Amino acid sequence: MSAIFNETLIFDQEKGDLVRLVVNGDEFYARHETEEGYTVVYDSDLGQFCYAILLEGMFASSGVPMSQEPPSGLRRHLKESSSVRNAKFEQRYAQLRPAETEIDPHTFRTLGRNRALLPGRRLSEGNVKGLTVLVEFADVTTDITKAEVEALLNGDNYRENGIFCSVREYFRLMSGGKLDYTNVVVGPVKLSHDRRYYQYNLLVKEALDKAVSQFGINLADFDSNGDGIIDAVNFMYAGRTVYGVFGVSDNLWPHNSFIELYYGNVRTHFYTITSLGRRRVDLSIGTFCHETGHLLCRWPDLYDYGKFGGDFEYSAGFGEYCLMGSGNHLNNGRTPAPVCAYLRDLVGWTEQEISLNNPGVYEARHDDYGTILRFKTDKPNEYFLIENRTQLGLDAYLPDSGLAVYHCDTKGSMEYQGGTPERHYECALLQADGHLDLENNRNRGDAGDLFGQVNGVALSDQTIPSSAEWDRSDSGLRIANITIPGEIIRFEVGQIPPLITQTVTADLLIPDYQPLGVTSPLEIRQQGKIKKITVTVDIIHTYIGDLRVELEAPSGQVAVLHNQTGGSQRDLRQTYSSDDSLSVFMDELIEGTWKLHVKDLMRRDTGRLNQWKLEIEYEPTEQVISKDERERVAVAT
Repeated sequence: MSAIFNETLIFDQEKGDLVRLVVNGDEFYARHETEEGYTVVYDSDLGQFCYAILLEGMFASSGVPMSQEPPSGLRRHLKESSSVRNAKFEQRYAQLRPAETEIDPHTFRTLGRNRALLPGRRLSEGNVKGLTVLVEFADVTTDITKAEVEALLNGDNYRENGIFCSVREYFRLMSGGKLDYTNVVVGPVKLSHDRRYYQYNLLVKEALDKAVSQFGINLADFDSNGDGIIDAVNFMYAGRTVYGVFGVSDNLWPHNSFIELYYGNVRTHFYTITSLGRRRVDLSIGTFCHETGHLLCRWPDLYDYGKFGGDFEYSAGFGEYCLMGSGNHLNNGRTPAPVCAYLRDLVGWTEQEISLNNPGVYEARHDDYGTILRFKTDKPNEYFLIENRTQLGLDAYLPDSGLAVYHCDTKGSMEYQGGTPERHYECALLQADGHLDLENNRNRGDAGDLFGQVNGVALSDQTIPSSAEWDRSDSGLRIANITIPGEIIRFEVGQIPPLITQTVTADLLIPDYQPLGVTSPLEIRQQGKIKKITVTVDIIHTYIGDLRVELEAPSGQVAVLHNQTGGSQRDLRQTYSSDDSLSVFMDELIEGTWKLHVKDLMRRDTGRLNQWKLEIEYEPTEQVISKDERERVAVAT
């Protein structure tokens, strides 16, 4: 399946100019809007896209072409009722659903039954040879040659047209050489009808019949298992990709499905349909690889169809961070995102597993697709994976760069964006900014999704996002001190140092030109040594160049935070840390009274200490009891 989220695409009309439409949907159901946000449908009688109206919850043509002003009072972003959408989805799904009796109707969607994979014949290892048939319509042809497609699918060191690699190279890289997928390319074959006919009618049988008869193809050559089943049949049609115009998606929307056609002693099984393009500049590998992921590896889509689970609304799922999300579209399909660690692991492509359940410092290497970093919970189906997704190589066009943390549950479903204990994603990207943009379909990924450099705690059961399990219990995963994104990202896993955070609302007037100033105390009763310390001050003053601000530890050690700098600037709101002015406090004992001193050392301007906050990460220490105290306690007991 190939989903489109808010992409502006070009469509042709029988009786009008080319038009630009914003598309949302997949091969089961899609909705089209003008760039101004008005929903449109294709009016077959007029041969044009017309503004849509709602009749009993269903789209109908208003009869007003989108080239004209919209009808008065028409609202933007119209949607059909959930029952209508669901009915259209089910109708279309029944057409594309595999007919095999062992496949449950729901498991072909985003819920994998076979250890989180889709049911059906899987060929994710070994030498697999597919057949790719190039297709032209009676009214649409292509200038792309068979040789150019052969290079796109099978080439070594392929870099044409800005494409990262060939399809074969992509799967060899992702699988560590375990899958060598090549294609025999034939055609083009010329179909008997115009393109619009095949939006209603599946082209597979006619195209394959012509390929066999015209080019003498022996389909038994594509049965690697010798079980009478053709491994892979792909159809690439001439022209732009067609993304549906009939209220339900049509037969030319890129997809993977099942068809049973017999040719001698072999029969077809899974097939894919994708577009070829018009000229070489249109060539890409993203969607072809995505559909191959379904066909050979039986990977589910890592996005939400919006038609299952009761909400009838899309979410972005895993977004652009995986080929099987919407990452197949990156760089116009020329540099698709890698297959994420979750899916590579499901098909056995990862040879080395590093357990993160032991405290320590770990490294995540970019492009190390054969290694998986896993943190196990007490539930066999639920775990966390960590991966380096720095913007290099196939990750170059990701919306963010850094350390990725995935919350995985092989019994989940990408339909369940709610994140409840009962209904949650199969593989969720823990977005570092905590905004849940993917779940709420605000975007397909943005800056803030991945963990960049973090000093201190980055993720625990107390942070947002949280590393808690789906049932809200503490998973035990704690990540800290992440290094800057690059070919290697280092991070700490394990027990996070205890943290003290205390805020004092002082509300103290600062006396003008008095060296003693004001002092605000803060009492800490815990015992330990400082590992990291920050202090934040909030001072109102009309001339901060008059001020000297100091922090005094219980030991009497003093750090100067601000010393008559800033001139005529107003107000001092600043955070200081052990990385700079507070470094003198490293390994200080924390128990006792901490004091913030604020002094105004010049005349005329005055101010007020509003509040200050002290935050300390510390290493607990055992209490030291004197001999006299031990004897006193012994006598008392």
